[in-house]
Amino acid sequence: MKICIGTKNPAKVTAVKEGFSLMVEAAFLPLDIPSGVSEQPFSDEETIQGAVNRGRGAVLEGNGNIGIGLEGGVHRTKEGLYLCNWGALVTREGKIFIGGGARLPLPEELEEPLLAGEELGPIMDRYAQKNNVRHNEGAIGILTNGKVSRSSMFLHVIHLLIGQYEYDKQKK
Repeated sequence: MKICIGTKNPAKVTAVKEGFSLMVEAAFLPLDIPSGVSEQPFSDEETIQGAVNRGRGAVLEGNGNIGIGLEGGVHRTKEGLYLCNWGALVTREGKIFIGGGARLPLPEELEEPLLAGEELGPIMDRYAQKNNVRHNEGAIGILTNGKVSRSSMFLHVIHLLIGQYEYDKQKK
């Protein structure tokens, strides 16, 4: 099975590979697929659309059996801004499975630069005084004091996607 990943982000690629690790015959192809949404998705809907676009683009460009799209974003609630993350598994035939992951509130001091149009990645670099947080532990890793990494957060989403995909195949 050829699994095309709609990103080359190491945290996301690791999650996909780990999630599919029991599929011995899996081959992985990370690709730079544009999300087709804002650089910083600002709602569940936009974040889901980015994941679907990446998954769809990956399966088509990579000519794979499955395309995986993973997208992180923020979502406004009455309690403030929350970190959100979504994934999509798209089959060669065009069937789409969607799953979402962990949520947690973002510190209030991150809201102003986000509302001004900055991406969360560079904001987190400044906030945590680290480089390239988005490719490593992610905002979730910083905000959970390392208890949950970006890769493990997306691994949960991958498990949701694989489970739906397998269930769908099984019921036929």
